[in-house]
Amino acid sequence: PVRKKSRTFYSAEQLEELEKMFQEDHYPDNEKRREIAAVVGVTPQRIMVWFQNRRAKWRKSEKLSVKGNKKYATSSA
Repeated sequence: PVRKKSRTFYSAEQLEELEKMFQEDHYPDNEKRREIAAVVGVTPQRIMVWFQNRRAKWRKSEKLSVKGNKKYATSSA
């Protein structure tokens, strides 16, 4: 049977470092992921998944802010 990977919990310092890296580049390459993994202290695979999830969260917030802006723009006309 295939075992599911256990959830990775990040400390506040790790999240701060990851968020800082995300602001610099939303799509780090393999080498950059390895560097981030070394700094944060988790595997490059976990870094890849964190960035995938963070991009999804970012896209969702972008979509909501655009929808909100359109709503206000049309209602004020």
